[in-house]
Amino acid sequence: MSYLKELIKGTAALPFRGRAASKERALRQDLARFGKMLHTQGFVAATDGNLSVRLDQERILVTPTCFSKGMMTPDDMVIVDLHGKKLCGFYNPSSEIVMHLTIYRMRPDVGAVVHAHPCTATGFASAGIALDEPLCSEIVITLGAVPLAPYATTGTMELSDSLRPFIPFHDAILMANHGVVTYGEDLCRAYMRMEAVEHYAKIVMAARQLGCARTLDSRELEKLFAVRSQYAKNGH
Repeated sequence: MSYLKELIKGTAALPFRGRAASKERALRQDLARFGKMLHTQGFVAATDGNLSVRLDQERILVTPTCFSKGMMTPDDMVIVDLHGKKLCGFYNPSSEIVMHLTIYRMRPDVGAVVHAHPCTATGFASAGIALDEPLCSEIVITLGAVPLAPYATTGTMELSDSLRPFIPFHDAILMANHGVVTYGEDLCRAYMRMEAVEHYAKIVMAARQLGCARTLDSRELEKLFAVRSQYAKNGH
């Protein structure tokens, strides 16, 4: 009945608010679900890692600090503005929120960010080795290369500064002696890129142990880059 009154007055905003609230509820559930997947896969331990999504042009929904990613509920999530100011939530946002906001500001196309510490990929990051060898065609198509950003203290602006040169050109970055950050159009794509980084790190490790890693040559790479461009155009 109240909606009908608003409709008659020409001020009915309830459907919009309803859609926005429904979207927020779904994203809260997604953060809890993908956080649990990170934990189940062993990509995080204890209270490691953090995830976030864009709610709209002004707000980011992010996981709370000091929480196991396997134990979060949708109601635990925190809303911040693009400067990191908390707008809604009982808990404080992740201590890595500055890194997330830097990515969102530099990449308007990004709708979600995932940060984790998958063991093999973090091993490469701790050894100072980028995952940029073209060993596997699927990774060339899906990720291109995964560069290594210099070490910077977690939770500081210096960490964001160390990532800045790589953010515009890559969708996944190793952070020296720290972990991995991935991002994409939505949370599913950002999470799958995290899986892809860890899977590729295992392939590189195995190839090195076998002692005969064969990188793809320039002609093969040219063909794969053409496929990658076509995938991007088709939204894959």
